Amino acid sequence: MFPNPVILQSEGLLKYILETGVYPREAETLKELRNATAKHPLGFMGTAPDVGQLIAMLLKMLNAKKTIEVGVFTGYSLLLTALTIPHDGKIIAMDPDRKAYEIGLPFIRKAGVEHKIDFIESPALPVLDKLLEDGENEGSFDFGFVDADKNNYWNYHERLMRLVKIGGVVVYDNTLWGGSVALAEERVSEAKREWRRLSLAFNEAISKDSRLQIAFLSIGDGLIICTRLR
Repeated sequence: MFPNPVILQSEGLLKYILETGVYPREAETLKELRNATAKHPLGFMGTAPDVGQLIAMLLKMLNAKKTIEVGVFTGYSLLLTALTIPHDGKIIAMDPDRKAYEIGLPFIRKAGVEHKIDFIESPALPVLDKLLEDGENEGSFDFGFVDADKNNYWNYHERLMRLVKIGGVVVYDNTLWGGSVALAEERVSEAKREWRRLSLAFNEAISKDSRLQIAFLSIGDGLIICTRLR
């Protein structure tokens, strides 16, 4: 008999996971940034710490050195990546909201990893297109992380499939959109319906993309992990 999925997804179990296996291993600067982000009116947009732990493991397994981040907010995942990749590693990160990024900047500096980060204050698509104008950037990134406007996820995906190397990994966050993807539309609040539709369309499209091997995980608000095959 399978365990009850409701129990497996309970807040109590998440609390146990965080307190047992995540928070004790979380770098102090990450913890400080997470607490600072919680005070922001949109603090829920920050990367979940258990998601961050998984990203750090993927980065280590890939021996990632050159990464790209679409959507930064206050920079939890950015700081985590900078702490994980080598001293001479590089991250190109883009977000139009510099004010949110500056919340995390003191913690990035405190951790001594600012030299690894090239933050570009801009919507992502123009930056990605500019990168692709230089043929040397194609297939040169080891890892990508996307946590940005859901209506552009497929646009980001098409560009990242050219920028990330074969064998590289791209991770997409918020693919379950608060669990709404599993609900009938009439059970979803009007405010969430458009984003739910966008998430459903992206999830279906990426599941059919033969260029990838994927893992769809119900961690945080849902992750799709993609390995580029060709």
